[in-house]
Amino acid sequence: MTLHLGRTTLEDDRCAVMAIVNRTPDSFFDNGATYALGAALDRVDAVVAEGAAIVDVGGVKAGNGGFVDVDEELRRTADLVSAVRSRYPDLVISVDTWRAEVARELCERGADLINDSWAGHDPDIAMVASEYDVGLVCSHTGGLEPRTDPHRVAYDDVVSDVIATVTRLAERAVSLGVRRNAILVDPTHDFGKNTWHSLELTRRLDELVATGWPVLIALSNKDFIGETLDLPTDDRLVGTLAATAISAWQGARVFRAHHVRETREVLDMVASIAGHRPPAVARRGLA
Repeated sequence: MTLHLGRTTLEDDRCAVMAIVNRTPDSFFDNGATYALGAALDRVDAVVAEGAAIVDVGGVKAGNGGFVDVDEELRRTADLVSAVRSRYPDLVISVDTWRAEVARELCERGADLINDSWAGHDPDIAMVASEYDVGLVCSHTGGLEPRTDPHRVAYDDVVSDVIATVTRLAERAVSLGVRRNAILVDPTHDFGKNTWHSLELTRRLDELVATGWPVLIALSNKDFIGETLDLPTDDRLVGTLAATAISAWQGARVFRAHHVRETREVLDMVASIAGHRPPAVARRGLA
């Protein structure tokens, strides 16, 4: 399926990098490095130069942490979305929120995609996507409340559960008026899952791809990679890129990432091996 997000069209053989830009003081990876507005804008400039087609703006840490109300979430994100929209008219701006009230204000300011990582916890969020004719990410959390961690979670078949949940949310969104070609589904590694679950989702990702919905993958430096390799957060890049390559080979389309240049190079290499992208140069043996 060809994706249409904002002014951008992503053909079905093209993978896109979604760069993470968190205006939070307590992000698990950058520990607040882009909390200040100026630092966040500098980050946007850098990731665009490195090849990001989408930037994902977030104002609330995904995991446990201090309470952030609607007003504070908007204080952290609204001015940034406005500034990015003004600076980059063609860039796809994604907003990472589960709150319809926040999503509505950010769409007013120019967001193109609502990245709802909490599986429709606020059922009105799909209505916002319809109202503003923007994209929507439909995710899977195993029924967890926002910002809660899994505890002894179990599934008869985690892949089947993910497929059933995200396709139901996607079809509901279509029924509410969200464009089918603006919807992505996310298996949502780590959220409502243990490490075994996230590994199985990666191994069997082709089953989710086979539903026909474009798949977004958000696995950058996550705990399942750290536990698999017994590595701290700062040392998970190689594991992340390995999982990225496998996911791209199986047909995932959008990759939410901290390391944009490295992710872009992996995706380009996979695309060239698959025959979707010619080499940037081809001189060997031809002189």
